[in-house]
Amino acid sequence: MVRKSLFLDPLLAVLSACAVGSPMAMASAPATPTATPIRHLVVLFDENVSFDHYFATYPHAANPPGEPAFHAAPATPRVNGLRGMLLADNPNLRNPANGRGRTDPFRLDRSQAATADQNHGYTAEQRAYDGGKADAFPAFTGRGTSGAVGAFGTPGQVMGYFDGNTVTALWNYAQHFAMSDAAYTNTYGPSTPGALEVVSGQTDGVRLVHTSKPPLSGKAASYYLRDGAGGYGLISDVDPAYDVCSNPHDQILMRGRNIGDLLDARGVSWGGFMGGFDLQRVNANGSTGCRRSSTSAVTTTVTDYIPHHNWFQYFPSTANPTHARPSSLRAIGHSYEPGTRIHDPANHEYGLNDFFAAVKAGNFPAVSFLKAPAYEDAHAGYSDPLDEQAFVTRVVNFLEQQPQWRSTAVIVTYDDSDGWYDHAFATPTNPSFDAQADQLDGPGKCGRGTPMPGLDGRPVNGRCGPGTRIPFLVISPWARPDFVSHRRISLASVTRFIEDNWLHGERLGGGSFDASSGSIMNMFRFGRDQRLDPPLYLDPARGTVLRRAPAGSDSPASS
Repeated sequence: MVRKSLFLDPLLAVLSACAVGSPMAMASAPATPTATPIRHLVVLFDENVSFDHYFATYPHAANPPGEPAFHAAPATPRVNGLRGMLLADNPNLRNPANGRGRTDPFRLDRSQAATADQNHGYTAEQRAYDGGKADAFPAFTGRGTSGAVGAFGTPGQVMGYFDGNTVTALWNYAQHFAMSDAAYTNTYGPSTPGALEVVSGQTDGVRLVHTSKPPLSGKAASYYLRDGAGGYGLISDVDPAYDVCSNPHDQILMRGRNIGDLLDARGVSWGGFMGGFDLQRVNANGSTGCRRSSTSAVTTTVTDYIPHHNWFQYFPSTANPTHARPSSLRAIGHSYEPGTRIHDPANHEYGLNDFFAAVKAGNFPAVSFLKAPAYEDAHAGYSDPLDEQAFVTRVVNFLEQQPQWRSTAVIVTYDDSDGWYDHAFATPTNPSFDAQADQLDGPGKCGRGTPMPGLDGRPVNGRCGPGTRIPFLVISPWARPDFVSHRRISLASVTRFIEDNWLHGERLGGGSFDASSGSIMNMFRFGRDQRLDPPLYLDPARGTVLRRAPAGSDSPASS
């Protein structure tokens, strides 16, 4: 493990002067100064959803009998969703290249919550957008559910969307708080690029540790390519190097910095909390270690921890490859064991259960990235919106009962679109010209102009974007209520907000997208005389509004 430069975290200095192990002592520690009233940011980073897949017809739901109903408040703003010819005469219906998958967008019923995993490769998504016509999704990203009928059983399933009768909780959060209908991944492609973008704004700078594949060439598939500047860029999923749960044959590290490095340098508490990361826990089914698993209605069992989703494990400075446990609850979020100059073995990487335990003990990190156990992370094929809803509402209901809720913001967003149809094509602002990977505007072309510099200061390929549009919600007492932002933002806008709020606008550099991504500040309303609304509690099973917090939500089960 890389040992960081020795400095005493100012917050730990205060804690060490207080009574050891006292929750009240931890709760009374002064917060790190911030540019806004937000002292705690919690990022719920879910999997594989396009904006149209969840919000195509917002705020209008079908409300069939027997399903949780959603009725929008008067004057609820509309989003850039599907209506008119996009619903009734869609380009994907008219394009013969889509074959038996040709279809208009169609509503997925709550009983269809479990769907197939669509193709969400860097190149496949470019081909689906077909030069901006957005008319080839069934042909290039679509997959159907085996044995199903109608479009649900063909590649046309990729055109399906849910409404407020299935993703009820997210629609209720959007109704009462703020969301964006112009949030995009920074580049095309699947989970690992998205995980890197949200914490570092960067997919260039790959260091190969173990690989069974050559760089992308000819027709051979690979997860990395030559960036054109003497290095490698990442375009697909691969495990982080040295993680004891990683695939031993394909592992990488990233050479750049991430937001955790900047927070460490300023002594700001932070952590990455992942379901299944704590290898010492034993689940109810007896599983433990890297194979710890949970039962879901979607699949019989699914492993809780997926290494290629783990943001900070790709960087030597913030990795915890052995999944070492923190020295104490007081150490969670901090670089050093309390009252010492000894580096805490967890190095900011924890199990999901550690987040809830630390917050309840009064040690709420300033910045927290949360990943559900896999069965609740929304990834089609092994999770679904209903399991995801249970996780999101459980976390938000828990946070709303904490004394720090008045200074907390929760971001809910996604690593990629899973290849699901989204009509809102974004003309690339950062082009790429890899002969094999880039196909948006023809062979070897994705956009026009000169690519942005990469990690080493020269223009690089493999980062064509913006990629696909994804949901993005801000849940906070300070969020604008019933507000839709149309300002273009990206995954790297999360890093930008952290930099602007805690780090005086410092940027990562090295070609990171944090410097060019839009700000999310317009999704908040800050004012000295602002009246903060009471918490909004939602039913974890139905997503509907509750009068009070559900029993047990102050101590949510976690992995």
